[in-house]
Amino acid sequence: MKLTTRGHYSVKALLDLCLQPGYAPRSVKAIAQRQALPSAYLEKLLIELRRAELVVSVRGAQGGYQLARSPADISLGEILEAVGETVDPLPHYAPDQTQAGDWVTFTLWNRLHQKLKQALYEISLEDLYYDARSWQAAQGEAASFIV
Repeated sequence: MKLTTRGHYSVKALLDLCLQPGYAPRSVKAIAQRQALPSAYLEKLLIELRRAELVVSVRGAQGGYQLARSPADISLGEILEAVGETVDPLPHYAPDQTQAGDWVTFTLWNRLHQKLKQALYEISLEDLYYDARSWQAAQGEAASFIV
């Protein structure tokens, strides 16, 4: 599985929202600047994340986007699914029914796919946040929290 730009930017944006005290709303511009992301593209991703009910938009001068749920209740699998990421290992592949080895390989990849998918739904945004914070602490105070 390779995380595309869509998935990577979406995770970065949601991790950035985890930084906000009380998960307060942040503008697209503020997130984009902090995470070095193109704001127009980020806006499109946040709209998709809103449709998936992972973020909510807040109107007004202090508005922007904020997490719809606690980071512990948002999984990496949900984030990736919301922006159209897929983890299909062998899309459109059918094993040769006459070759036992081909069938074993196909079955193995399907089992691995199920385990990967399960893992993605077990890793929470909170887990990723604490991993990033641990890395930041290991780097010292000079490290910024750009995911």
